[in-house]
Amino acid sequence: MAGGEAERVDGQRLLIVVSAPSGAGKTSLCEWVVRTVPNVVHSVSHTTRPPRRHEVEGRDYFFVDEARFRAMAESGEFAEWAEVHGHLYGTSRAQLAEHFGAGNDIILDIDTQGAALLRKSFPDAVSVFIVPPSWALLEARLRRRHTDAEADIRRRLARGREEVKQYNQYQYVIVNEDFARAAGELQAVILAERRRSFRVSLEFLSGC
Repeated sequence: MAGGEAERVDGQRLLIVVSAPSGAGKTSLCEWVVRTVPNVVHSVSHTTRPPRRHEVEGRDYFFVDEARFRAMAESGEFAEWAEVHGHLYGTSRAQLAEHFGAGNDIILDIDTQGAALLRKSFPDAVSVFIVPPSWALLEARLRRRHTDAEADIRRRLARGREEVKQYNQYQYVIVNEDFARAAGELQAVILAERRRSFRVSLEFLSGC
């Protein structure tokens, strides 16, 4: 091997599970990682939620009606699924298998319910919880999006307070006060996890 660099062990690809209260910036952070860290892809969830302005089918979500979603859940097509803010969200088993088969690590931004289910199915998953620096700033971010009614904003804030109570079920916590710093911390987590001893091979030393 050129340069004697450790190789990744087959079958030891990363599943990076990122959760956060709505508006804390997890989607933007995950998108940044996909753009800047080689061999990391984003798993696109299925949802019954209507698309927001500028959201694109297949890039942001796969948008399906409730009947289709429940049929997929019934047939076991989801690695996890949950109801969040009155809508259904699920992670496709086939999509995870496809990305792993292509030799990529996968990053998912999902709620705490889905994260708990995935940790059971993928005990080696890397879990990261993103928090805002304050509730006031989180509320301001939600209002700046202009995508939710007042009742929805209040519901998201209330749920966010409940979700934060579960932060200690995650391996890492990142405070997203400054986006560049938070993004760098998330990148550092991924790069460090890739160097965990059980994920690398030192076969290049076998001839020494």
